[in-house]
Formats: sequence, C-alpha cells, structure tokens
Amino acid sequence: MSQAATLDRHPHARAVVGPVLEGHAEPSHAYLFYGPPGAGKAQAALELAAALLAEGASDPESVRDRVGREAHPDLTWVRPSGAHGIRIDDVEEPVVTAASRTPFEARRRVFVIEGAELLGDEAANRMLKTLEEPASFAHLVLLTSRPESVMATIRSRCLAVRFDTPADAEIAEALVARSVLPETAQACARLSLGDSGRALALATGEGPAMRQAAEEFARAALEAQFADAPWDALLEPASARGRRAEQEAAGAAAEEAELLPEKERRRAVRVAEKAVKRVARRERTAALDESLRLAGLWFRDLACVAEGAGSLAYATDRLEALETGAAGRDPAGLREAVALVDEARASLRLNPDEGLQLQALAYRLSRVLS
Repeated sequence: MSQAATLDRHPHARAVVGPVLEGHAEPSHAYLFYGPPGAGKAQAALELAAALLAEGASDPESVRDRVGREAHPDLTWVRPSGAHGIRIDDVEEPVVTAASRTPFEARRRVFVIEGAELLGDEAANRMLKTLEEPASFAHLVLLTSRPESVMATIRSRCLAVRFDTPADAEIAEALVARSVLPETAQACARLSLGDSGRALALATGEGPAMRQAAEEFARAALEAQFADAPWDALLEPASARGRRAEQEAAGAAAEEAELLPEKERRRAVRVAEKAVKRVARRERTAALDESLRLAGLWFRDLACVAEGAGSLAYATDRLEALETGAAGRDPAGLREAVALVDEARASLRLNPDEGLQLQALAYRLSRVLS
C-alpha cells in the first residue's frame, strides 16, 4: 500500500506524518497514533519506520522490504500477549534498554508499541524516561484505539496523530476481497460503525451466527415469545468464548511462570490466577455486549423502516425482514427499546448474573413493544 493510499483519508495524520515520509520535516521522537481498529495505524507506522530507516541507506528498497516484513534489526515491534497486557519485561530490554544503544545498520532505531492502552503501570512508568530523554536516533510510535485509556503521562510526551474512521464502502470492499458476498459485506460494514475489524468478525467465523442470534432475540421480544429462552443463544457462545480465552491465558501464564525461580513462581501463579479470570470475564462480557449491540441496531433499523426511512437502515441485507417486523409498529416504542438495550449494555460489567439480566431485558422489551 502506498503512502498516499494509507494517509489520504486521514487529513490530520497526513498533515503531521506526510512531510516526514516525504523528507520535508524532521520526525518527532515519539508519536501516539490513535483511531478506531482498522483505520490503518499499523500500516502507517510501518511506512514511517521504513522512511526513517531507509534514510541514507545504500539500498532503500531493501530496507523498506525488510521493514514491511518486520525483519529489520533496527525495528522493534511490541504487541500485547497473555493475560497481563504489556508488562515491564515486554519493554525493559526490547525498548528501554535498546533505545539507548546505537543502531545496528541504519541511522535511527524505531520502536512500535501496539495496544498502548494495555501498558501496565510498571511498564508505562519505566518507559517515561525514554520518552522524556530519548537518544537522538530513537523514535517511538505508540498505537491505540483507546487513547483515553493510555496513561496521561505517556500521552503528554507523544505527538498525537489522529486516524479517522474508514468509510463503509472501503470496509465493504475489503470484505469482498476476502470472498464475502457483496450484500453481506455492505451490511456488515454499516453495522460495524466504522470498525473494519468488527466488520470482518461479523462477516466471517462465528459472526453470522452471532448476528442471527441477536436478531432472533430481538424478534422474540417483539412477539413476546420466550418459550425457547432466546437469551441462551446469546449466553452460550459468549461463555464458550470466555472459556477459550481463559484456557489460552492460563497456558501463556504457565509458560511464563516456568521461567521463574521457585519462590517467584508461586507468587506469579497466584497473580496469574486472578488475571486469567479477568481475561475470561472480559471476553465473555465483550461477546455479550456485541450481541446486545446488534440487537439494539435491529430495533434502530426497525424504527427507521417504521418511519419510512428504510434507506438509513444498517442491515441492508435484511430489508425484507425489517419491513415485516416494522409493519404496524410504533417508532417511539422501537426507539425506547434501543434505549433499554443500551442500559443493559452499560450494566453488563456491574451485574455478574448475565443470564438473569438478559431475561429481564427481554421481558422489559416486550412490555414497551406491546
């Protein structure tokens, strides 16, 4: 992907980073690239790294090729892993220590931290000195989709660069390139609200089943048909996702603990047990939240159709079902249903009995929609 293709739809990013890529401006020692998932932050970070590391090289194309494959010795890319986010061990030697050492072959060194909002307090505090007093050849690029969750002292030491939400047509085109049917791609792009990662998840794998379950939950509330407990279709895959995440996190934590001395290992295992439970809970809640988000969007689309504004519906591949469901419905009641779903989503993290919460939501919805 060319520089122009990456930055053309991001005016702020192009204004800040474009002159550096073109060799017309000096780079900052630290950047914070922020914007929604799928906006192109990682690609832009690769292109910035390529430009910085190719400067003065005898074979700049070879440098760019190796950077694109993350195979250049002066490029370090840190990603979150395991149940602990980004820990001090993930940045101590690879970033903090390495940033004070001269480059291997280029004039500069570039360090990319993906998921900067997941930097633990220790890791973030350890990086502060590097950000405050960097070596002249060191450049850090932090990537995040949640800038408000990045430690304030980290944010204040970086040049913020905004990446904007991709257009629906762009997301849909990328899905079609992955063999998703055009009508499904268009709907998933709109339902993703500008998040290309979410659009891909909706269009592939377990996504279609999640969409179907969310819509059936909404339809059951519309018709007050609860004999088949439609909330179970939301709970079961969410619980399965939580279990998978727990198993993966537990395995990663066990591998990390094996590398520690016996005394430290026992403490690490105790800490990891709590962290693993948090991971499972977070993944389960995230899956339920996404299901409810889709249910809320179904009610929103029904309201659009009921008011004669079907062209505004997101689920464009379900227009016939939306027209059937909206027939004779009061748009005000459908909008109230959207508000009820949003309230349930907000309380998911506070109420541990998700099954009871979903069941109560279903009955509240049926009352406002009757």
